[in-house]
Amino acid sequence: MLNRSAFAQLFSRRAVFGMVHLGALPGAPLFASLDAVIEDALRDARAIAAGGCDGFVIENYGDRPFTRGRVEAETVAAMTRVITEIQREIDIPFGVNVLRNDALSALAIAAATGAAFIRVNVHTGVMVTDQGIIEGDAYATMRKRASLTPSTFIFADYLVKHATPLGEPSPKDLRERGFADAIIVTGAATGAAADPSRLRMLREAIPDAPLLVGSGLTAENASEFADADAAIVGTSLKNDGRIDPQRVEALVRAFKR
Repeated sequence: MLNRSAFAQLFSRRAVFGMVHLGALPGAPLFASLDAVIEDALRDARAIAAGGCDGFVIENYGDRPFTRGRVEAETVAAMTRVITEIQREIDIPFGVNVLRNDALSALAIAAATGAAFIRVNVHTGVMVTDQGIIEGDAYATMRKRASLTPSTFIFADYLVKHATPLGEPSPKDLRERGFADAIIVTGAATGAAADPSRLRMLREAIPDAPLLVGSGLTAENASEFADADAAIVGTSLKNDGRIDPQRVEALVRAFKR
């Protein structure tokens, strides 16, 4: 597992990862054109890099409604294609999130593209979501990683957004029994700010674990998350639906300061 020092050496101190929200992919109800998806993703990835982010995270954001299980083969193929196009131009670390919780497909994409990490929304425990009940399966994820792409890190959410836990989740279980390399804290929904007190609680419970703010970070509230080692940011970087390099630069400067 990564510790805080190793995380900083790999991704930089107070690393910022910009979100590349993909449009609807083939097979999704709102799909229109893969060429358009690639064009939009390239534009956002360029802006993320130009604004000074240390990396990016790419996810199938436009594929609503999401499945709680495995995605279709065309989703994996399309995401791999988009990432390959981005890699032709931009050489910064990146992660993959296959919504809603398909860690095995994310690992397959990571193995094919060289992703530094995958994000797993429910790695341990049980969450009630609009897709139904999602159970973490760290058992399958960690064994697949070991056999397929052992150098890919697991960034796992603690009390992920758009979900309600069944029971009292344990951050120590996520780290010590699920072997998550880094822990992500979010607000209740996309764009909603995380609770700084939750971040402080996690720092006390698992002091060696890299902690990331996973939603709602802005240049204005960055100082509230001094306990964070990194951040994943999307909503506040956008202007009229697209990533704005100036907003990226302002947030990166505020968070690293």
